[in-house]
Formats: sequence, structure tokens, C-alpha cells
Amino acid sequence: MTFKEQILEGIPSVLPQPKVYESHINHAPKRKEILTDEEKKLALKNALRYFEPQHHATLIPEFKEELEKYGRIYMYRLRPDYEMKARNINDYPGKSLQAKAIMLMIQNNLDYAVAQHPHELITYGGNGAVFQNWAQYRLTMKYLAEMTDEQTLVMYSGHPMGLFPSHKEAPRVVVTNGMMIPNYSKPDDWEKFNALGVTQYGQMTAGSYMYIGPQGIVHGTTITVLNGFRKIKKNPSGSLFVTSGLGGMSGAQPKAGTIAGCVTVCAEVNPKITKIRHEQGWIHEVIENIDELVTRTKKALENKEVVSIAYLGNVVEVWEKFDQENLHIDLGSDQTSLHNPWAGGYYPIGFTFEESNEMMANNPEQFKVEVQKTLRRHADAINKHTGKGTYFFDYGNAFLLESSRAGADVMNDHPTLGREFKYPSYVQDIMGPMCFDYGFGPFRWVCASNNPEDLAKTDKIACDVLEEMMQSAPEEIQQQMADNIQWIKGAQENKLVVGSQARILYADAEGRIKIAEAFNQAIAKGEIGPVVLGRDHHDVSGTDSPYRETSNIYDGSRFTADMAIHNVIGDSFRGATWVSIHNGGGVGWGEVINGGFGMLLDGSKEASRRLESMLFWDVNNGISRRSWARNEGAIFAIKRAMETQPLLKVTIPNIVDENLL
Repeated sequence: MTFKEQILEGIPSVLPQPKVYESHINHAPKRKEILTDEEKKLALKNALRYFEPQHHATLIPEFKEELEKYGRIYMYRLRPDYEMKARNINDYPGKSLQAKAIMLMIQNNLDYAVAQHPHELITYGGNGAVFQNWAQYRLTMKYLAEMTDEQTLVMYSGHPMGLFPSHKEAPRVVVTNGMMIPNYSKPDDWEKFNALGVTQYGQMTAGSYMYIGPQGIVHGTTITVLNGFRKIKKNPSGSLFVTSGLGGMSGAQPKAGTIAGCVTVCAEVNPKITKIRHEQGWIHEVIENIDELVTRTKKALENKEVVSIAYLGNVVEVWEKFDQENLHIDLGSDQTSLHNPWAGGYYPIGFTFEESNEMMANNPEQFKVEVQKTLRRHADAINKHTGKGTYFFDYGNAFLLESSRAGADVMNDHPTLGREFKYPSYVQDIMGPMCFDYGFGPFRWVCASNNPEDLAKTDKIACDVLEEMMQSAPEEIQQQMADNIQWIKGAQENKLVVGSQARILYADAEGRIKIAEAFNQAIAKGEIGPVVLGRDHHDVSGTDSPYRETSNIYDGSRFTADMAIHNVIGDSFRGATWVSIHNGGGVGWGEVINGGFGMLLDGSKEASRRLESMLFWDVNNGISRRSWARNEGAIFAIKRAMETQPLLKVTIPNIVDENLL
């Protein structure tokens, strides 16, 4: 069958042959045993719902084996034979161009070059899933190929509930992931209900079809590293940045360090992902011996090299060894997947990668003990370096949260906030006050033609728009504008594309609208093909996350989630092509609510109207919330927004004299 015929087939009436388990692929670790015997039967019943009764006798032993062997039913047999990658939008079957754009983005999320565990449908973060199983993938793609612009596809945590009558102005797809009753959002709840096949962890952009590979976070990481060095008044040249993690999102760190111009040492325990990042050019060198790492790092610092070095081993070894050698670390962080500490997000020291995976599956209680022991040791080593002048920041991966739960020395007594972490979140010190409060966040676009020439043209269009805007930009955002222009000018030479022809660019509402409108006009003129707009959920108003995105909210509301919910509702009726809302994300299941969107630009007047309406709301919703929390930059930004849009009327906070209090 042709590619289009396979998409339209959906779940085949004749079962395909079982697939060989490909050991060279980076697979998800085995999930822990958590279901009772009766619950295992329920999991099998749930999986078999997708198949006609005549296939049940064949599939029951197969699915039972998957559940016992991997802790989940992935339905490997149904994995398609065609290459999994983003294609030209016109290569997809369908009646709706918007639906075709969503198919393109789904396949990009599962591209082997993009996805962390492609055969388990996991894009990044160890458990950030696009779907729970391959039947859901096949059925979803079939629905998208059949739908019209007067239908909406409803997605329940990877399961396509179905096509419902709708209208052209409504989203084509509405996605929810992991939206649990609050009392059922503990880590073991995810393990149980995911194993039952009734919910999933969509991470942020994995389950909302907007992941664009590690580039998706490179720009934000670059801004973070640059501003980190500015904060300590240090030139990146000849300075050292130490961190860990080379997976889906964390893999951006060494590339960002290189763009910033420093020496980066990034530790990773997984040899497969280390090899992939090296082959992709995201890291320059791989070193497995800790003494050799010390020698190489010292040489790089002496010569002021701009180089990224991956240490294949545990990051705790690096912190401890560099302390012993008195090797000064300027900036330090961590981006292991500690939102997922007991299922592959963080590995204990003193065990091989294989030994850890075996312990994780077969002795989870001991694994937890070893992880917490390592976290305490990790924190102690960091404390020694910060005592010598290292600037350490939490990268929003729940490192400090899980370290505190492990009893590590990471807490201080704050005069007004009570017990607080002794190290700031990068949002508190850098991204919040310097970017989010002013409306700057990770705007994204994908060239649906999949043509590199279109991407180069969109880069130039965006750069031209920014340079024109900078001429009249207020002083308060001149630095942000300059950083963004520098970024987009270097985007091509830094070879950021992995998977689809995509780009990320930090921009405020004005910048996003003007760039998007310029794209839409270029599409209308036939200069480029259609463009998909989106953003990371890690943005001004997409996410309520008290230890990351909203960690610089100090009015007591950082544990509320009104903003993310309003964001996705508002995007839905202002013209988004698809919307998503998730429980969970970069800091953990039950720790965050985050929402995202996708929007297709096709050159039409309707697309122009939608982009202006939706993008304005998508950003200013968050600025208004940050303004109400008395954030100085946000008060400036929302007042400026009201000057440009007479229909915007936002309540401005009155500031109390501290002396009166």
C-alpha cells in the first residue's frame, strides 16, 4: 500500500505480522509492577477495545507479555512500516489542510531523530507520550485524514474519542492529557492509570504535537546561560558551565553553551542518547574517564575554547571531582528528568546504566533509596562549589524539589516566604523578570512544505521584522530584542534543525503578531508554503508551575492554575487550529498544569484575523496575571499593551507602602 493508503487504513482488519524488537533503538525502561491480577485483566480488556473480537485470542497472550515485560501495552505489532517523519503537507491524505498540518506535527514528534523512545511513542522526558499505544496513533491519523473543517477531533490522553460536528472557527483538535481528579495525581497514580491504558503523561509539547527537537529549548537555554553570565558579571569566554542530561529537552544545553561562547561540561548516563547527540553535532566531544575530563576541561579553559564536552557517567562524579581538583565552575545547573525520579529520570551513582534499569524494574524500593542517597550527595557537592563562588540555578526539572524530599541540604529560611530553596529557579532570577514579565517567550513555527529554503526565507522575514521593531522599541526591552536578532541571524549556521524544518524565536505579542502576519502575506504571494505556528508551553501564560514558570509570582497565587486554563479556553475561541491542556510537564505529574496550541497559516484573510486575535490573548493573558502579582516588568508591559489596543482594559494593582505594613 502507498503511504496515503496506510494512513487511511487505520487499524487494519487483517493483523500485521508481529514486529521484531529492535535492540539498537533507544527504548523506554521497564515500568514498575503496580497492577493487581484483576487490574491486569482490565488493562487487557481496555487494550482489546480497539480490535474486532476475532483477533482477541491472538492478541491476549501478546499484550499480556508486553504488560509483564515492559509494564505497558504498546501494541508493537501495529507500528507502521513507513518511515516516521514530517513530510510535505501535501503528501498527507485528507479533506482539511488544518488536519494535514496536525498529522505532519504528530509524525515529527515520533521521528527517530526527534523522539527519545520512538517505539514506545515517547518524545522526551522519559515519559512524555504522544499516544499510549500504536492503535491510538493509527486511529487518530485515520480520523484526521477523514475529517472536514466542520468537525473537531476530541483526544482523551492519547485516545481519539471521535469526530464531532463543529464549525470552521472551532479548533480542529482538542487535546487533554493526564487531567486527573486532584487527589489522584501522585506518581504511583500515573503508573497505575497509564498501565491500565486510561491516561498518559503528555509532558508539555509531546502530547500536544508541538515538539521540534532539542532546538525547541535551545533559544531559552541560550538566553538563560547568557543572562546567567551577565548576572555574575562574567564573560562566557574562558568560563565553565556544568550541568547534566542529554535527552530530549536537556540535550539543548551543550548547544546553548556553545552559542553563548563558554566551555560546557554535560554529564549523561545513557550511552545511546549520548551517541545520538554527538552524531547530531549537539556536543563536540565525549569523554568516559573522569581524570581525562579534568585535564581536557582545564585545557579548554586555559585556551578559552568554545567547546561542549559530554561526560558519559554520573554528574555527581563531575561535581565531586572538580571540587577535589579545585576546578572552578562559574555556572551550574541540572536538567535530568527529576519530574520522573523513579522511572528513569535520574540515575543513582555507583551502578551501571544496565544495573540501574534492572533495579528500577525489579527492586523499585531499593532504587528509590539509592536515588535519594545520590541526590543528597549531589546537593552536598554543589554546596561546596557555591561556597567557592559558583552560581547555581534550578532548571525547573524538580531537582531542588526532589532533593528536599530526599533530605538534602537545599533549604533556607526566607524572611517573608518561610522555608524556601537556597538556590533560585532560573525563572525567578533570569527568565521571569527578564523575559516572561515583558511578554517574551518561545514562539515557534514549522514550514509545512518541509523545504529548507522556506525555513531560510522565514528566518529572514522574522529578522527583518525584529530589526524594524527595534528602532522604536522602548529601552526596557532593547536587550531582549538584540538577543533575539543575534539568535535568528545565527540560526542557520548553528544547524539547529532536527526533524521538521522548524524554528524557535523568543518574541513578545507584538513581535509574534507582526512576524506571523508577514509569514501569512508571503504564503498568500506564493513565496513560501503554509506555516504552522506554536510555542513551548514553557511561556508567559501557558503554564502554571510554582517551581518553574510561575516561580517569580510572589502574591501567594503561584499554586493556582487559573491562568493555564483560561489560556487554552481563550485560544480555543480565538482561532487556534488545535489546543491542549495537560496535567504534568517538566516538573512532574501533579505539580503543574500547562496548555499549548497550534495554528496553521495558509495565506488567507481568515488566518490573518485569527493570528492577531489569538496571539494577542495568548501572551497578554499571562502578562496581566504577572502584573496583578505586582511584577514591575509586567505592569510596564500590560500598560503598554493597553495603549496599543483600546479594547484591552486590565486591572492594575495598587502598591502598598512597606513602611505602613
